Amino acid sequence: MMTTLDIPLFPLQAVLFPGGPMPLKIFEPRYLRMISQCLKEGSGFGVILIREGAEIGPATTYEVGTLARVCDWFQGDDSVLRINVNGEERFLVTEARTEADGLHAAKVELFPVEPKTSLPDDYAILAEVLEDLMNQVGGFYEKVERHFTDASWVGYRLAEIIPASLEQRQHCLEITDPLGRLKLLKSMIKTIGAVD
Repeated sequence: MMTTLDIPLFPLQAVLFPGGPMPLKIFEPRYLRMISQCLKEGSGFGVILIREGAEIGPATTYEVGTLARVCDWFQGDDSVLRINVNGEERFLVTEARTEADGLHAAKVELFPVEPKTSLPDDYAILAEVLEDLMNQVGGFYEKVERHFTDASWVGYRLAEIIPASLEQRQHCLEITDPLGRLKLLKSMIKTIGAVD
């Protein structure tokens, strides 16, 4: 049985994956209110990819996103709130609405957490490629726990790091089979010449 939540949504031109880090700048009043409420309640909000529209103003979104939890924040001299979030469970929007101040919110159903699946030998090269990429990218990835033998974790990290369109990233998020995700990623990585 899926867990149902009522959460605020943060539509972005970005895809957040479970277990992944994301830095965000918050300056619109509706999102400052959202973050304040999340920090007070210890709750999360949904990061969801924009299908049409822009981050500032009206937007339509995809139906699958990722629950985000604030792990760090600070206020800059420019009055912009900077936060770091970690991705948690994926969710499906079942009923969306817009509040009076323009904040998007929705009733969502959480997908079950993917069971830990050992990385098959056929995909061991993907873990090697990922380790190289994470070391090159540095930054937030220096602090991310590494699980190179977990098929879901390898797939999610590759999907967020490799050069890919937002639609390709979204497709990787929506795939519910970790091995199916790795198969797609392996073919994507071949096209950019990272593996043979």
